[in-house]
This record gives sequence, C-alpha cells and structure tokens, in this order.
Amino acid sequence: MFAVMKTGGKQYKVQAGDTLRIEKLAADAGDKVQFNEILMLGGDDLTVGAPLVDGAAVQAEVVDQIKGDKVIHFVKRRRKHSSKRTKGHRQQLTMIRVTDILSSGADKSGVKAAVGAGTLPRGLGEERYTANRAEQADMKARVKNDEAEEKPTSAAGVSEGAKDDLKEINGIGPAAEKKLNEAGITSFSQLAALDADSFDAVKLKPEWIEEAKAKA
Repeated sequence: MFAVMKTGGKQYKVQAGDTLRIEKLAADAGDKVQFNEILMLGGDDLTVGAPLVDGAAVQAEVVDQIKGDKVIHFVKRRRKHSSKRTKGHRQQLTMIRVTDILSSGADKSGVKAAVGAGTLPRGLGEERYTANRAEQADMKARVKNDEAEEKPTSAAGVSEGAKDDLKEINGIGPAAEKKLNEAGITSFSQLAALDADSFDAVKLKPEWIEEAKAKA
C-alpha cells in the first residue's frame, strides 16, 4: 500500500519503511507522529480523497532534526556602484521514517498529529495535540475565545480612572499619548502617579508629571 500525504505545503508519495526529509515538525527525535492530510491511498484499490481521504493517516517516527544543503543567494546590482550581496541559507528539516499507513480509524489511533514548527497556537504546547481532529478544532476555538475575552491591563500600581486628553499637557503629542494609552495610562491622575525612573513605555519628563498633578 502507498499513500500520497501533504505536509509543509508539499505532497509526498510514501510506503511503509520509507525515509524522507520534510519541512520541520514540532517534535523531537524518537517521537511518533501521524499525518492526517492524506490525498490518495493506493494498493489493491485506489482511493482518491475529496480533497482528503476520510479516516486515513500515515504514521511515522521522527529520526532527527536536520538542516538541508546550503543555498547561496548572490545579488549584483548594475549601475549601483557595483553593489553585491551574498547570503547563505540552510532550511530546517525533519527526517522521518514511515512506520504504518492507516486506511481507516486514524481518529482513534491516539498518536499525536504532525504539526509544523512555528504553527502551534499561542499558549498551546505540542503535547496537547492529538490525532483527533475534532479535539484539535475544539482547542483552537477555546484559544480564540480566550484571546477575545482578554482585556488590556493597566500599568502596575496605577488605578484606572476616567479618560482625559493627555495632549493638554505641554510636550505630549499624539504619538506620546498613544504610547501612554497602550500602557494603560488614560487619565491625568494615572500619569501623576507614575515614577519617571521605572516607567519605560515612553520617556517621561518631570514637568509632565507635575502638570498632570495640577490637572488631576
């Protein structure tokens, strides 16, 4: 039996026992991972997905995290005083060994899904990923809900107050006011309570704090 799987934006035709290099996965050497995006299964019968084959998967063992061959990128600009630039690049890759091809029952295998490095949602570790696609979708939905409920916190030690026009203070322009607001400072009383030495969102001037105290 063979399978055509998709990972890292590329398609691979694989059989049990094959060793191949793919785009880097969020896994360590020795881990067992499962590829759930199967486009085709072949053997005694040919099954073509629409676009994926339901319940099919390819299981593999991570052999090592490696780098690809070095690629040299050379640029020479004519009429730019003979400007030249040379860059080298080695792509991050993962070497895997295909252990099994499943034609059905992939959702209940219990093997974690193969996830590309750098694609995990914020706050979710790769150990929380499983081969169950329904659980993965539920995890992503919970992360989106948590992010939507997050509210910006005010600066430490400063209480929230009514929003004032900080530009009324001599020397504070729209850019400085925006940085202060992003740091949670929206009123004269909050600005007056700041410590110029410990606050680093924007460089505070002593006269700003004094004027804010008077306005507060």
